[in-house]
Amino acid sequence: MYPELRLMIDACDKGVPGDVEGQDPKTVGTRGWNVLREDLPLPVAVLKQPALEHNRRWMQAFQQHAGVQLAPHGKTTMSPQLFEQQLADGAWAITVATPHQLQVARQFGYPRVLLANQLVGRNAIEYVFNQLAAAPEFEFYCLVDSIAAVEQLVRVAQRIRPSRPIYVLVEMGYEGGRTGCRSLGDGLDVARAVAAHPEAVRLCGVEGFEGLIRCPSSAETTATVESFLGTITALARACEAEGLLASNPILLSAGGSAFFDLVVKVFAAAGLSRPTLTVLRSGCYLTHDSLMYTRAFEHMKARTPEVAALDTGLMPAIEVWAYVQSRPESRLAIAGLGKRDVSYDELPVPLAWFRPGGGSDQPSALPMGHRTLRLNDQHCYLGVPPDSPLAVGDLVSFGISHPCLTFDKWRVLHIVAADYTVVESVRTYF
Repeated sequence: MYPELRLMIDACDKGVPGDVEGQDPKTVGTRGWNVLREDLPLPVAVLKQPALEHNRRWMQAFQQHAGVQLAPHGKTTMSPQLFEQQLADGAWAITVATPHQLQVARQFGYPRVLLANQLVGRNAIEYVFNQLAAAPEFEFYCLVDSIAAVEQLVRVAQRIRPSRPIYVLVEMGYEGGRTGCRSLGDGLDVARAVAAHPEAVRLCGVEGFEGLIRCPSSAETTATVESFLGTITALARACEAEGLLASNPILLSAGGSAFFDLVVKVFAAAGLSRPTLTVLRSGCYLTHDSLMYTRAFEHMKARTPEVAALDTGLMPAIEVWAYVQSRPESRLAIAGLGKRDVSYDELPVPLAWFRPGGGSDQPSALPMGHRTLRLNDQHCYLGVPPDSPLAVGDLVSFGISHPCLTFDKWRVLHIVAADYTVVESVRTYF
């Protein structure tokens, strides 16, 4: 589905050898590159194929068990090649967050896109209406959380007289949170404003994002998330009672990558008389991570036994490799990666090391006592024990936290087999 020329990689892409010109990333496997054999310039970001395949199977099993659909958030990877895998697994749609991300999705021909955000501004609104007119198969959904946002959509529609309306979901929020209506009354007012202009907008459901809710304890967080999700279903019931909803089934959407089990639980008890379609928007499940989402998944398994029963759970698939380039002090090593290469809302964790020509064909786990102290733009300060085996020229793999903020630092990532041979590369479009 993706345009071939836009996918090409070359030596201007970080992590790609200097002799590459116009290489199709899908055929990179024919080159036989191997990370451990030093065929690639470091730092380099890799996606471990066995873990990717495992995570895809796990999410499919979870969806089937829960009876829900998935619209994975494309902002995580912004990689059409990975979107293709998710759609092949049965994804209902691709989710995006900005007009640029929407444009990428349309350039690559995806027929159903959910903008999990408000559609604001003349250029973006006109673009959507023009896409709806040009492609009868295109379905587009976005959020509204104010009468002002509805009025913006309506004003553009009245001027250009679109062939089809935009599908919208009213967004519920919470005090101190991000976007979203702060009360049931506000949500109903927005829904009524939508229903008053069916030629421009159609109300298809209710939405919210619970992923940023954090409380002092896990139990408090769970209770608060469930309470917030309850406001989504309460608004859906109120909209149904007033006949404001134009779609059948009614869409209920939430579910980042930390609490999608709670979304399934609360939405299953929505109490609507018409059929509902629960759409999760988890994006980070595909690669998972070594810190934030690993912890979140452990909490998920503890509170939802059905999740724990589904195989071994999600596995970290993304790593960034770098050379040790200096051992200036006995308790310090400097590795060649930094804030331009990895997310740093939580510091990366050193996982394993490998010495080229050292007699092994696989990396070894780093002994206890190795940890990331801080990052500069291009340097990582590693605290190490005095007897650390690390020497200049050794390779170190790092696990990351929050995949979204590592992917956006790479135009090319390499998918590797268990032995770190590159089988394919993927492009991103941030």
